[in-house]
Amino acid sequence: MNAIKFVLFVMLTFSLSCKEEHAKDIPQNDKLVSTFYLIRHAEKIRTNPDDTDPELNQKGLGRAMHWAEILDAVELDAIYSTNFNRTSMTVTPTSVKKNIDVQYYDPRIIDISQFKADNLNKKVLVVGHSNTTPEFVNKLIDEEKYSDIDDSENGTLFIVQIVNGVSTVDKLIFNCNCPG
Repeated sequence: MNAIKFVLFVMLTFSLSCKEEHAKDIPQNDKLVSTFYLIRHAEKIRTNPDDTDPELNQKGLGRAMHWAEILDAVELDAIYSTNFNRTSMTVTPTSVKKNIDVQYYDPRIIDISQFKADNLNKKVLVVGHSNTTPEFVNKLIDEEKYSDIDDSENGTLFIVQIVNGVSTVDKLIFNCNCPG
């Protein structure tokens, strides 16, 4: 776990240092910086194809704990999740560890301008689905850059940073040797 935290710290530090160049002439106290961490829910139970709201399987529960460890070094201000068992269960370990209540959103009706305004100068975790997570990233960066996440992929982390209206995005993949 410590190696993962170190890699995340180095990636975040590098990511943030690169973004400083975009706004280096702006005094530090005048910068408007919002950072969004977006993930897809962890592995779900697939035994009943008619179940539209399955819970996480054993591997998914392990990955949810893994996300809490990875995000431990990040000082989050808010956590958002869609209102499904699999997303709620994915975010619960992080929510409990950070003592932050989960706010539920509907990706079909979210007002992205209002969301950005509500989370200005904050660090925010957003948990969604294979289609809604990349769509949310695209809305945040105002660009059609990412397509749906493969259904077998549950370890993608998008980090979107908006500095004075200029957005950048990093896409990281975390493997999990989670039991299950």
